[in-house]
Amino acid sequence: MSPTTDDLASTLGALVRDDSVHKSVYTDPALFALEMRHIYGRAWIYVGHDSQVPAVGDYHTSRIGDQQVILVRAADQQVHVLYNRCPHKGAQIVPEGDGSAGKFFRCPYHAWTFKLDGAHLGTPLRDGLAGTCFDPKHADFALRKLARVQVYRGFVFASQAADGPDLESFLGGVKSSIDNLCDRSPLGEVEVAGGVFRVLQRSNWKVFYENLHDTMHARVTHESSFTAARNKAAELGEMPFELLIQDGNGEPYEFWEKLELRAYDNGHGYMAGIFNPGAADRDPVSRAHLDALAAVHGEARAREILGMNRHNTVIYGSGSPHTVFQQFRVIRPLAVDRTLVEIQVFRLKGAPEAVFKRALLYANIVNSPSSNVMPDDIELYARCQQGNLAAGGDWVSLHRYAGSDLAEPGARVSVNGTSELPMRNQFAAWKQFMVAGAQQEAR
Repeated sequence: MSPTTDDLASTLGALVRDDSVHKSVYTDPALFALEMRHIYGRAWIYVGHDSQVPAVGDYHTSRIGDQQVILVRAADQQVHVLYNRCPHKGAQIVPEGDGSAGKFFRCPYHAWTFKLDGAHLGTPLRDGLAGTCFDPKHADFALRKLARVQVYRGFVFASQAADGPDLESFLGGVKSSIDNLCDRSPLGEVEVAGGVFRVLQRSNWKVFYENLHDTMHARVTHESSFTAARNKAAELGEMPFELLIQDGNGEPYEFWEKLELRAYDNGHGYMAGIFNPGAADRDPVSRAHLDALAAVHGEARAREILGMNRHNTVIYGSGSPHTVFQQFRVIRPLAVDRTLVEIQVFRLKGAPEAVFKRALLYANIVNSPSSNVMPDDIELYARCQQGNLAAGGDWVSLHRYAGSDLAEPGARVSVNGTSELPMRNQFAAWKQFMVAGAQQEAR
């Protein structure tokens, strides 16, 4: 290993302490470029759900770090993930969004064509390529596939690295959140439905992940929304669902301290839920959902499924599935200070339609660009981004309950629900990815 590589690995490692991180991890464009190679270039990243490409030829464009990719269902009925680039002149094969390529891809620039799995199909006036190195069977003249693609219960992940752990090993303990999201369907299957919200945030991508399990901010950042919800409930004389889900952020600190936070390798983790699973016995929508599950699994198993009460799960590098209200906030870094968040809502196949309508209501009230809740977070993310450009200090604190984390097989658990264990865990993964990537590039 060269001295230069030793220096880079050492410099990257020094940016993360056990209880704090250097502010440059949020603001330095050079570090962002390294993240695209060392984290997004190696980790398993969520591309999309196979329900977004139901028929042969259907495609969904997505991103893995700074790379634009296409999720497509090919003639073999399998989903494939391809880089969105024609090997001829580099044009995007398809525009951003969803659509159907038909039986094959056709480049809009010079009409090179490709099979849906990326293999070269044809070129106009092919005689003009005679005597050159052009070989339609060579990978250089095909749409390039990502190195690895795996599908877990309909959720499509891809990795740009040819080696590394398989998907289930990478997910570790948070795989159970995907399982629970799917198990809430009486058929064990979900589908993206109802459209996708997109929100552009003026902040670094890592801030969002930290905030997902930051229980100290809720009653401060969201004071305006939960106060408005309580005032309206007092006026109505009741607390309907659309107000209840805003009111939860106003719970006292004692409530948040009792929640459990779990952290896993690779930056993943989850926060225990803030909603009462016992609502199935008095809420008509939850009761109908319980009955639909019980008809398939029996009541004991149905209660077990609905009783897994997780508020936010972090799949580091991909985003956050919410099992109770069937959402997936997909987090896509665009620049060191710009992050795109896509909010996908899932329909539980075979569940009462009221369950899906409630998920849509939750998405609109809590996660949409026009919600009463998300703008609070976005404003504070932007303030963190701007504040870390100021000369008021160099380090960001992760001190809450540092040194007190409990170790369990395959996990670390908080002693207090306001611990900054999740943030420390995420940056431990960041450091591992970044240092290992710097070392590997020099080999």
